[in-house]
Amino acid sequence: MAAITVPAPAPAAHGTPAHGTPGPGTPGPGDPVFAERYRAIAARDARFDGQFFTAVRTTGIYCRPSCPARTPRPQNVTFYLTSAAAHEAGYRACKRCLPEAAPGTPEWNLRRDVAGRAMRLVADGVVDREGVDGLAARLGYSARHVHRLLVAELGAGPLALARAQRAQTARALLVGTDLRLADVAFAAGFGSIRQFNDTVAEVFAATPGELRARARRAGRPAASTTAAAAVRLELALPVRQPFDAPGVLGFLAARAVAGVEAAGTDDDGALRYARTLALPHGPGACEVTAAPAPGPGTPASWALRLRLELTSLADVATAVARVRRLLDLDADPVAVDTALAADPALAPLVAATPGTRVPGAVDPQELVLRAIVGQQISVAAARTHLGRLAASVGRPYASSIPGLQRLFPTPADVAAGVPVPSAASGADPGRPLRLPARGVAAVVGAARAMADGELAVDVGTDPDALRAALVARPGVGPWTAAYVAMRVLGDPDAWLDGDVALLAGAAAAGALDLPPGTARTRAHRALAERAGAWAPWRSYAALHLWRAAAERPAAADRPAGTAPARPRVPARTRTRTLEETR
Repeated sequence: MAAITVPAPAPAAHGTPAHGTPGPGTPGPGDPVFAERYRAIAARDARFDGQFFTAVRTTGIYCRPSCPARTPRPQNVTFYLTSAAAHEAGYRACKRCLPEAAPGTPEWNLRRDVAGRAMRLVADGVVDREGVDGLAARLGYSARHVHRLLVAELGAGPLALARAQRAQTARALLVGTDLRLADVAFAAGFGSIRQFNDTVAEVFAATPGELRARARRAGRPAASTTAAAAVRLELALPVRQPFDAPGVLGFLAARAVAGVEAAGTDDDGALRYARTLALPHGPGACEVTAAPAPGPGTPASWALRLRLELTSLADVATAVARVRRLLDLDADPVAVDTALAADPALAPLVAATPGTRVPGAVDPQELVLRAIVGQQISVAAARTHLGRLAASVGRPYASSIPGLQRLFPTPADVAAGVPVPSAASGADPGRPLRLPARGVAAVVGAARAMADGELAVDVGTDPDALRAALVARPGVGPWTAAYVAMRVLGDPDAWLDGDVALLAGAAAAGALDLPPGTARTRAHRALAERAGAWAPWRSYAALHLWRAAAERPAAADRPAGTAPARPRVPARTRTRTLEETR
């Protein structure tokens, strides 16, 4: 529904909108969801920032749930799922709590419907680049139907949602960089300076210059920018705490492809991860720095900064959105941890690593190719093969970030540059991809299908359709399809059935109590049944179990007389499923 509110007052005079006008059948303060959200704003609970917005009819502004202002009366409150819906209802952003600076909501990854898919595509900039017709085509509906559906579900149409994202990007650039105002307008996706000025004034009740001056008076320093051959700027990345920075950045570092990605740790303990990016307006690169958050907090509190190197300012919003998806920054870690900790077997794992994130992807098509290459080999072997592939057919890229020299090859690059050997051909050390012939054929076939548009893979793809399309391809199994859905779509509830590392992790954590010699199929079935209680957060449970499997004691470290807590699994399955977890 568009909003949760009380019955609306009569329309305002002189054609002005009646603040908080609800949709048909919208419940009031007696509704359980309204009551839950009202308790959150009464407690000023920052965990809900970005997950919904509180509009106050008497002031005409909307806030984040943790706004320090006095809690309004229930009859004056309207809750919206998006800031765009609040804009459309005539509200302006609060100058005190800055709701546009909050992290995003995990709602769009949880939802598998058209609205969730649309929001993921809007965040990736599809409306700005391809218009509403392009968004509708990706979703498989008419533009009119998409508009009608989004207004009914979210309270705003695709243009309003894209406009809200432009406003959010503009605010971040105004207060976080020293870019010229005209450059901010272009980088945020506005078509003209006038449109930029009007939107900022309407949403924030201030001019762009006033927003920047207010941030300077508040002591927020601007990151320097340069306008050389590439656009370079630095931004802060809002993130909900706790955040397991070592876990998610370590996962990416273990799989880093030479020349395409680089990772390391500074002397002061800050963690760094960098990679090249293929963006709509040209190549670029990014570098994420995670440093322990200053001040009081848990050991899992980290502050994130993003350094961007772009061909065009028009790619700022898209690059930021893709990095946020890569690091799963819009997740609700408290909700995930609370749900998983209810299981006695997972509780110690959650306590040891709060704020676990599921790594995403900056390029869906790249992730598909990487997953297929690594299907039946170790992580180290996959890195070697992928590094050779990138060096052979990837395009060079000159970056100021150390360790970055090339882009990961596109599907078209792979289809054109990787020959498929015959089954009888011998080993050729000069091949770009030295997998068995069937493996090379699977990679090249998928690359050709994506390059030709036969296989559609993007953040707005329907999860079930994506899995079915991948499994239908030669050489791609259900495990790989589920893994791609988990990382490309940010599916929080993907379960990788058949993964032996999950069995090992579950046994180490005490989540499985099976007699020695239990058949593989029975073990997987028992674990899948146990995992049903972890929905809708099974992807996060998988990360915990993978870590438990990696940290399980070796045979020499086990107490005398105990047997390995690992069910029997055929060797072929073992190598296939451990490749992403070791």
